[in-house]
Amino acid sequence: MEKRTKLAIIGTVAVVVVVLAIVVSYIVEKNTPSKEVKALSEYYQVPEGEAMVIMDDIVYERNAKLMDGVLYMDFETITSKFNKRFYWDAIENVLIYTTPTEIIKAEVGTKEYLVNKNKVAADYPIVKTIGTEVYVALPFVSVYSDMRYEAYENPNIVVIQCKWGDYLFADVEDATQVRTEASIKSPILKELSKGDRVLIINNGGNQENGFLTVMTKEGIRGYVRKKNLSDSYYDKVTSTFEAPVYTNITKDYKINLTWHQVTNQEANKKLGEVLDSTKGITTISPTWYRINSVEGTLSSLASESYVEKAHSMGLEVWALVDNFDPNVNTYEVLSKTSSRERLINELIAEAIKYNLDGINIDFENLTVETGPHYIQFLRELSVKCRSNQIVLSSDTYVPAPYSKFYDRQEQGAILDYVVIMAYDEHHSKSEEAGSVASIGFVQKAIDDMLLQVPKEKLIMGIPFYSRLWKEYTELGNPALASEAVSMVSAEKTLEANNATKTWDQTTGQYYAEYEKDGAKYKIWLEEEESIEAKMKLIFEADLAGVASWRLGFEKPSIWNVIQKYVN
Repeated sequence: MEKRTKLAIIGTVAVVVVVLAIVVSYIVEKNTPSKEVKALSEYYQVPEGEAMVIMDDIVYERNAKLMDGVLYMDFETITSKFNKRFYWDAIENVLIYTTPTEIIKAEVGTKEYLVNKNKVAADYPIVKTIGTEVYVALPFVSVYSDMRYEAYENPNIVVIQCKWGDYLFADVEDATQVRTEASIKSPILKELSKGDRVLIINNGGNQENGFLTVMTKEGIRGYVRKKNLSDSYYDKVTSTFEAPVYTNITKDYKINLTWHQVTNQEANKKLGEVLDSTKGITTISPTWYRINSVEGTLSSLASESYVEKAHSMGLEVWALVDNFDPNVNTYEVLSKTSSRERLINELIAEAIKYNLDGINIDFENLTVETGPHYIQFLRELSVKCRSNQIVLSSDTYVPAPYSKFYDRQEQGAILDYVVIMAYDEHHSKSEEAGSVASIGFVQKAIDDMLLQVPKEKLIMGIPFYSRLWKEYTELGNPALASEAVSMVSAEKTLEANNATKTWDQTTGQYYAEYEKDGAKYKIWLEEEESIEAKMKLIFEADLAGVASWRLGFEKPSIWNVIQKYVN
């Protein structure tokens, strides 16, 4: 019995020992980190000839191309993420970058490029195309853009930084590993040494298993045990990029500009006559130039004696160029580098020939597709104007979602002045009668523009005309017509029809209506009081000045009103 008892005890102990051994072995196995290493080339499966892009702390949706040892990024990414001032001419296959003083051009597949007219050679082709896709060399992009990058091999990864500010980091306190999953049993991606620093992703991610989601400086993203890291801390990631400074011509006085509609050479001869009843004007803008072909040529009504006369009267001349020829497609002109360049060269040649003080661009009714080419035209023209000390201004609509492509913020950066056309609130194609420029419309135009253009560059355009509306019935249906009338003509029309005008507080204008020949006529008047209400807003906003459309439509007394606020 004793022997059997002893054997039973020994057996039980043996079983317990075995069980304990199994448990201990399990515990040890469970808590022993895996030493399996996963090859990065397997973990990051990057196609041949490409490089995975880590942008800031995110795996970007598109890879870079690796061609002949040089990294290239697609054009869309470059303009949307790094630098919107890069421009691609898809017709003539030219990449252009414009600085305040340089127009840099690179043709597809060549190492040589032009800086203004000087030829420069790079160690690599600046731009390449694959089918319809355009790729630009990252080293070239980084010279002109507020971004930096580091490239790594095996696998090919490029880490790009283009957002600056506070990022969350942690330091490695005990040597550890970056793993593929939040588990010590998952494969190792990279060994980390004490003192290494990692970027914490998504505030560490799901920390239930004691792991944090991190990224190394090489762009390796994975999981690290929190206990091996210091407490996380924010550190500011800053840029060393020096943005180009756009120098501008700024007058040391408030501008009082008026547009002079010139339709023939005879009108030029009447400058003195039309200015006789004016007061306080600093700048006159004759409508001399018009694009007259898709090759970028101009029609001209310029007059040397006109400029001499204006200068003798102390006025600057900012000649206007428009795109109003219905037979010329503005998109075709501006989307080709050769025609855009010809247009610019002709404008500069005219400015020099006639001793113009400035050029005023009045391109209207542009399409969304034309927008980028229009802005590039202004950039390139600004370089030439800057080097020749010619004031460059543009006329633009009141901000609205449908005209966002006019990129008023960029205009405010590159141009000397931006003129906001704060009129045509209701125009010839409007479906209802209304004011040309109510006080609320003008106030909103100022407020919205100041969000995009500095006040010292913003000139507010006001109307010297009103619109006489006619509501009538045609073939049994309601119809609407209108015509633009001068201040004097409007008053005479009201007198002739015994119409009484009453002040409309909402629009900040006098309103009148009358009936004649079965039709109702309505008008919101521009005159001394309405103009003064607008001038008060311009004065209070401390804008660069005022512009008026157009000379000859005003009453002489209007100049006394304007002079009170702009002098």
